[in-house]
Amino acid sequence: MKKTLLLVLFFAFTFSGCEKDDICDANTPTTPRLVIGFYDFLNPSVLKNVSNLKVVGEGMTTGILFNGAETTSGNKISIPLKTVGTTTTYSFTLNSGNSNPALVDQDIVRFDYSTQELFVSRACGYKTIFTLDPTNPYTHTDATTANVKWIKFISVEKNNIENENETHIKIFF
Repeated sequence: MKKTLLLVLFFAFTFSGCEKDDICDANTPTTPRLVIGFYDFLNPSVLKNVSNLKVVGEGMTTGILFNGAETTSGNKISIPLKTVGTTTTYSFTLNSGNSNPALVDQDIVRFDYSTQELFVSRACGYKTIFTLDPTNPYTHTDATTANVKWIKFISVEKNNIENENETHIKIFF
């Protein structure tokens, strides 16, 4: 009886220090990216594909990879916002890499926002949600001296960026 009791106590103390592994599930929502849809300026309800779009963050030398490439052709992208600070600036280059420099056009867009950190779990830590500035959510300039913007109009669809399930910004060109 004493041996059985000692054996039970031994196992109880041995496994009392064990705890569940803290691994953040890949399906757990974390800090969302800004979802941008591209639309036809002349027909605003129609999604429009961009050709060889390259998106580069301020101070960076290489662009964000889309589908394994630095440039993308498609009608929707997701880009990260800085979690430290209240602005993020990107250059959007249309027809990036084209041998004809007259067809390459670069616009600069700065997004202004506030941040809020939310606790997700012990394994995942915190996530940041963003709220675009309601009075001035973005600043749009042309990077070239010609001052001809390929982006004609930017529309803010959702000020609160809490997930990646919806389009937050629409760019018309």
